[in-house]
Amino acid sequence: MEIQSEDIIALARSIKHPEYGTDIVSLGMVTDIVVSTSNVVLTLKLVKPNDPFASSLRKALEKAIANQFGHDIVIKVTVQAPVAQAKESPYKTRASVSRVKNIVGIASGKGGVGKSTIAVNLAVAMTQKGFKVGLIDADIFGPSIPKMFGAEQSHPTMIKEGDLELIEPIEQFGVKHLSIGYFVSATDALVWRGPMATNALKQLIHQGAWGELDFLFIDMPPGTSDIHLTLVQELSINGVVIVSTPQDVALADAIKGISMFTGKSINVPVLGLVENMAWFTPEELPDNKYYIFGKDGCKKLAERMRIPLLAQVPIVMGIREGGDNGVPAASGNSAMSQVFANLANNFIVELEKRNKLAPTQKVEISKK
Repeated sequence: MEIQSEDIIALARSIKHPEYGTDIVSLGMVTDIVVSTSNVVLTLKLVKPNDPFASSLRKALEKAIANQFGHDIVIKVTVQAPVAQAKESPYKTRASVSRVKNIVGIASGKGGVGKSTIAVNLAVAMTQKGFKVGLIDADIFGPSIPKMFGAEQSHPTMIKEGDLELIEPIEQFGVKHLSIGYFVSATDALVWRGPMATNALKQLIHQGAWGELDFLFIDMPPGTSDIHLTLVQELSINGVVIVSTPQDVALADAIKGISMFTGKSINVPVLGLVENMAWFTPEELPDNKYYIFGKDGCKKLAERMRIPLLAQVPIVMGIREGGDNGVPAASGNSAMSQVFANLANNFIVELEKRNKLAPTQKVEISKK
């Protein structure tokens, strides 16, 4: 018995798609029919990706053909699904950081070097120069920003922006900021797997009601991790500031951090180094310097790697007290506030140089 394409189409019309209640021919799913006396070849073209009825429809079609023309013929039905189109989150395209002019990471190779202290005080110093500033605490497992702003008892609220529900940042000392620390108990340890941490961070970034900002600083976790990779994938970061102490152990890790950001796969410019705890100066003896962690370690590293040294910040009790009491040193009129004002000035100079170059692109990770 000679098989005709019209015969296959007639059989296919008897098969309805359960979801649409329409036969698969009318849906345009039966294509590329090739028939002979002993073979039937065709394509079952799915209407949408991941159709749960694809397998059952294929089997029903094969069974109908075999019952009609005999079980000895060779039947080949190829299932073809359309490529799923990735949809941009409305939070990414209509809210989030879309109105932020500059996004800058504050990073360190290791913990304990005062990265968050530098991030908070730099942010405050920038507000004192009249800029609109935001800060995201991306140190998911060790959030300290709420305490440093004296806002541990605060709780961000949800607001509506059109049809979007956004998280309204806490504002202290003129700095809008969000931290995972506002959503968990200060006494609870976060025991999260990587995906949970990165999803929480994405929510702070894209669902925060940041509005129009001149600068959004990201207080990154220490070291090099998947959190860093998430940040450079989610954001077009203008550059990073690396914080280190002058001791060799910290500098070795700082070099790793610099290598990560400047490597070909990430390629985010390093705007400069900040040498924290550069020396100890007793407040009653402001002219005395004691180099507890070594002298000029970051300065020498900056010269060797041809990276600007943005500031050398001494160990002063007032800076530590400001962090513990929630009153950043940069907010006052002390000698320490001038140190952070100078840091802000140098930072602006280096950022302006960087912004004259091509903008940083988000990192694209291809799966092989």
